[in-house]
Amino acid sequence: MSAATVTAEPLAPAPQPVRRGRAATLARATFKQTRAKIGLVIFVVMVVIALAGPLFAPHSPTEFVAAPNSGSSAHALFGADSLGRDIWSRFLDGGRSVLGLAAAATIIGVGLGLVIGLSAAYLGGLVDEVLMRIADVFMAFPQIVLALLLVSALGPKLWLIVLTVGISHAPRVARVIRGAAQQVVERDFIKAAEAVGESRRRVIFGELLPNVTSPLMVETGLRLTYSIGLIAGISFLGLGIQPPNADWGRMINENRLTLIVQPWGVMLPVLAIALLTVSTGLLTDSYARVVIGIGRGEE
Repeated sequence: MSAATVTAEPLAPAPQPVRRGRAATLARATFKQTRAKIGLVIFVVMVVIALAGPLFAPHSPTEFVAAPNSGSSAHALFGADSLGRDIWSRFLDGGRSVLGLAAAATIIGVGLGLVIGLSAAYLGGLVDEVLMRIADVFMAFPQIVLALLLVSALGPKLWLIVLTVGISHAPRVARVIRGAAQQVVERDFIKAAEAVGESRRRVIFGELLPNVTSPLMVETGLRLTYSIGLIAGISFLGLGIQPPNADWGRMINENRLTLIVQPWGVMLPVLAIALLTVSTGLLTDSYARVVIGIGRGEE
């Protein structure tokens, strides 16, 4: 009996190493999937193009290099846009804004939604009810409508675009995290942490948060995908990066009327935005499949 007691005692350490091990196991299982490998390669390539592209642009994105809507030449690999600027140079220079603004909006939205969702699940009662009803009000407005309303009223400021898109994500993230956290909040280790006098903040972020990381990662990928589309859409409508600066969304708008004559001004940014969203979708879907147990070991 004493041997059984000695054997059982080491099996009850702090759960943190187990959580880390599970996260590493999920990551390894995710990248065993073909779709995850494809998504990662595409995503890395697009990020490199967006971040390092301006270093390799043959011309300034605002420089006039050829006749408007001219085809491929020695001066312009994919031809010139409707104003005579090099399409390839503008494409290489225009991805940084889309990716940077989308990433910032995702961080704000996921961070705010995480705090709201965890607080609502842990505190419950009136706090939960008030937070969720506020979230319902925000979710009643389509994201693009809310973003356009604020940006058109206050002006095309980049910080406002990021903040608006981020805030529009928060209620959706909060809903998902609240649902996941409610399944954990009544478990014994939460009660034990409260019994030994842990502060609410420590219980929420030290005990509750690590147990909702799987849905959090999935939701982060989804929000990044939506952010890319929203930011590009706002720029397409002329409320994002202002001319003459390059931006993938604005490039589509600038060259849409000459699509038949010079398609590359539209096709390059459309393809880039599509590849970014598809790659994040593949990664998110692969991770979600592993979390629910249907993608493990898939080659």
